[in-house]
Amino acid sequence: MSDIAIRPAAADDLRAIVDMLADDPLGARRESPGDLAPYRAAWERIAADPQQHLVVAERAGDGRVVGTLQLTVIPGLSRCGASRALVEAVRVHADERGSGLGTRLVGWAVEEARRQGCATVQLTSDATRTDAHRFYERLGFTASHVGFKLVF
Repeated sequence: MSDIAIRPAAADDLRAIVDMLADDPLGARRESPGDLAPYRAAWERIAADPQQHLVVAERAGDGRVVGTLQLTVIPGLSRCGASRALVEAVRVHADERGSGLGTRLVGWAVEEARRQGCATVQLTSDATRTDAHRFYERLGFTASHVGFKLVF
């Protein structure tokens, strides 16, 4: 893993990020990798918000983007005004799965949340992603809440 650098995502990384988002059964149904325009608009909003940390894992030898995640720092009033961090869209390129890269990415997110003064790190995972649930539990996350979504 020493040949992997985690860095802020750039606009030029969008193709690789979107391809990873679409590369599983759930993503294949909800992503549209043929049209990058909505992703570019979203990237601009993310890049302009200092509470958003969209990062990629890049292989040093060839500069290939092989992983990504988004960390959002959310200020709050609960827990005596503590901020919390939300981890979203953790993806590892199919060729890299099982290599420890996911652990490294989530570890980066946890350390960055700590550095930002967050009291907790949270994430959601689709109920069908049982392998991901085991992965997050191995990293110390607990399934402590029931999540709800209203999709428009």
